[in-house]
Amino acid sequence: MSSSEHAHCSHESSPAETQGAPGGHGTLGMSVHATLHCLTGCSIGEITGLAIGVSLGWPVWATIALATTLAYISGFTLGLWPLVRRGHGWREAFGIIWIGEATSIAVMEIAMNTADYLAGGMTAPSLAHPGFWIGLAVAIPAGFLAAWPVNWWLLRRNLKACH
Repeated sequence: MSSSEHAHCSHESSPAETQGAPGGHGTLGMSVHATLHCLTGCSIGEITGLAIGVSLGWPVWATIALATTLAYISGFTLGLWPLVRRGHGWREAFGIIWIGEATSIAVMEIAMNTADYLAGGMTAPSLAHPGFWIGLAVAIPAGFLAAWPVNWWLLRRNLKACH
């Protein structure tokens, strides 16, 4: 993909800013923005999948599969929508974002599911149990912290579109 396909950031950067200049919206700032955007999409699907799995008393592996699937669906939808609104077709928009989103979501989901499982969120007896909410409180920051350096790297290599 050409770098022009990735120029979908709401804040274009000067060459100094793309080197992560302090106070600028360079790669460092864009990576925070991209990671928060990805975290929003992943969290929508993740929380929905975890809530369904825990409510239905599903085994951990089934809950993880549902949460991850829904995180990919919501994450990709949130990534595609801004580009489609700017006039790109769905297929073209998918071609622009797929590698960056798939990589970022994968890392985020591994971290979120691992953290949630270790914190006891997936094995909580119900949504009313504090363990469910503690699991989310641990998983969401873990997902951000794991995916942020990945998004920084993807943006530096022009493999991720900032949308």
